[in-house]
Amino acid sequence: MEPESERFPEALSDALAGLQRLIRRRLRGGTDGPRLRGAEVDLLRLVAERPGLGVSEAAKELYLAGNSVSTLVNRLVRDGYLVRATDPADRRAARLLTTPAADTRLRDWRRRRAVLVRRQVGRLDPAERAALEAALPALRKLAANLHEEAEES
Repeated sequence: MEPESERFPEALSDALAGLQRLIRRRLRGGTDGPRLRGAEVDLLRLVAERPGLGVSEAAKELYLAGNSVSTLVNRLVRDGYLVRATDPADRRAARLLTTPAADTRLRDWRRRRAVLVRRQVGRLDPAERAALEAALPALRKLAANLHEEAEES
């Protein structure tokens, strides 16, 4: 393997993590309500996509420990962003639902994220924009592979 190729996986991981961190950091300001951590936003997004999801299912999907997700759920319930509903099929189980406040906050977050990323991509030259667009299918495949491998372990 060439030295550059050996460094590629780490460089790619660092770039993706850095982008995610910077986007979240830029979006923290300018919102109403309590500050949400990255894992809280991830959980809200997941529950909005899959209403009625259980805590253990959410933990598995987010690759987090069940007690960590329970802590996140408790905080989001307290702050008015999630509701625990009793599962009619199993009265001991809770199903998670977003509240209108969460839905509003997620819509605002998505809108602001799109504006931020669109503005920054617009600062790139056409070849850089084309390279990013061309990389999207490979990045989606990489994410699918990672997800599949995590499911197997």
